[in-house]
Amino acid sequence: MEINIKSPDQTENKSFFQSSTAKMMMVGILTLVLLIPLFFVQDLITERSIRQKEVVSETTSKWGGGIYVYGPILKIPYKNPISGKSNFAYFFPEELNNSVTATMEKPLERGIFKSNVFSTKMNFTGSYSQPNFQIRNIPDANVYWNQAKIIIRTTNLKSLKDEVKIKFGNQSFKFEPGNSENNDSIQTLESTTFDYKSIANSSPFSFDIAFNGSKQIKIVPIGKTTDSKMTSDWNSPNFNGNFSPTSREITADGFKANWKILHFNRPFAQQYFENLPELSNYAFATDFITTVDEYQQNERASKYGFLVIGLTFLIFFLIQSISKINIHIFQYSMIGIALIMFYTLLISITEHSSFSLAYIIAAIAVIALISLYSISILKNKKFPTFIAISLSVLYSFIFVIIQLEDYALLVGSIGLFAILAAVMYFSRKIDWK
Repeated sequence: MEINIKSPDQTENKSFFQSSTAKMMMVGILTLVLLIPLFFVQDLITERSIRQKEVVSETTSKWGGGIYVYGPILKIPYKNPISGKSNFAYFFPEELNNSVTATMEKPLERGIFKSNVFSTKMNFTGSYSQPNFQIRNIPDANVYWNQAKIIIRTTNLKSLKDEVKIKFGNQSFKFEPGNSENNDSIQTLESTTFDYKSIANSSPFSFDIAFNGSKQIKIVPIGKTTDSKMTSDWNSPNFNGNFSPTSREITADGFKANWKILHFNRPFAQQYFENLPELSNYAFATDFITTVDEYQQNERASKYGFLVIGLTFLIFFLIQSISKINIHIFQYSMIGIALIMFYTLLISITEHSSFSLAYIIAAIAVIALISLYSISILKNKKFPTFIAISLSVLYSFIFVIIQLEDYALLVGSIGLFAILAAVMYFSRKIDWK
């Protein structure tokens, strides 16, 4: 009779690989390996996001991009008494009031991508003080008062919706595209020439201008006193630029904002005798932002991928340790791949529906798949039911965090603390030998 006697080393090796410690190490290694396809999913989200931005940029450029405008500016030519050369003097309004109404239009669509656009109606009123050439020792005879013009500067001439006319005193002047001042990228509208002296000092002006636009409205407060009001049916504005609104009201139906800016609030003068300076850094602006778009939500969801995989494996490992049911590393791999598939389902469905609906569909599909698969692994329905409930709570918890902005860190920290407490409670009696 042959007797097979195992060596102590063989017995020790077998007992180690069958121990909870060895199994936990293998599950941990598998979790790290699954980060590789998760990174590929995140790259896919980034790629689709970049593609969306390219399409949005292309479609909005044809409708109208961000609106940047300032004016009206009084432009009067004169002859320099020293050099004898002709030049232009520019005078900003003494008082400037403007109101802007931005109305969201039907989104532009190209394939599966949509671009938010709006149309604006702007009204400007105000008055000028008497231009003072004496501060530069320019005699009145050297000033060509009868060749005065009003100019408006913008980057959006092609998105103008109608002709522009300014009423100055009792007269009306039509604008035409003019030459760019200082050869910069900002375009200019110029009124027809008129005799400034034929208009009484401090005569009020008014004009309306309408643009198609997207993303942003940006205005330079060139009045010595500038009062501006902006209203829109967009409910997620971001007020930035060099000045904040003096008052604002944001509701689900839109926003209202007001600015009051005085000349000593800004570092530029009211008149220039050579060239206009670059003033874009001194504008106030409103961004028409989407607080968290679909790709940002997908990206945030994917960042919790490691947490979902780790906690799901931990649930299966605790069930395995408590019930003494053996779960093969291959079965862990299948469960992990199913968890990764959640994110590919999420991004693909989101592109054809809302993020919330896509999240619900992807979560139900993955939870159902893992629950049904775990029935064959665990040989009963009690543990798979617990797994389905746990995954439902986990995915719901992550969805809530994604939707939150100001309280995301607080809610996430409390949730993770509760999860840690639950794991510590259920693992307290496990024999780790």
